Amino acid sequence: MKQLTIVTEDRVGLLADISYILGQTRINIDSISAGVCGGKAFINLSISDAGRAAALLKTNHFDVVESDMIVVKLTDEPGELAKISKMLTDANINIQSVAILAKGPDTVFDGIKVDKIESARKVLKAYIDFEK
Repeated sequence: MKQLTIVTEDRVGLLADISYILGQTRINIDSISAGVCGGKAFINLSISDAGRAAALLKTNHFDVVESDMIVVKLTDEPGELAKISKMLTDANINIQSVAILAKGPDTVFDGIKVDKIESARKVLKAYIDFEK
């Protein structure tokens, strides 16, 4: 899965503008997280058509960084995120961001961005192969 990150000056209506641009071209946002620090807005979007969305946002003068994200399926109970975080740590893989993408009664799907994606895929293989 691809993640788009937008870093820009915070202002009233920023999220309205971004979601309007994407909505007008029928690009659906699968997940979003946003925050502000020091006057800068940080918006992370998971979008199935990330390439088209990135191009569109860049055309509208937004600075966009596209990166890969691993989606893992975990049991929804305390300590599961700690378990996979420790697995990545032991493999010297840095977690750059993590977000809950979806949550069911007993399951949670997390999106994780790391510095060594292929190594992380090997380490977390048992948590990634949920589509089979």
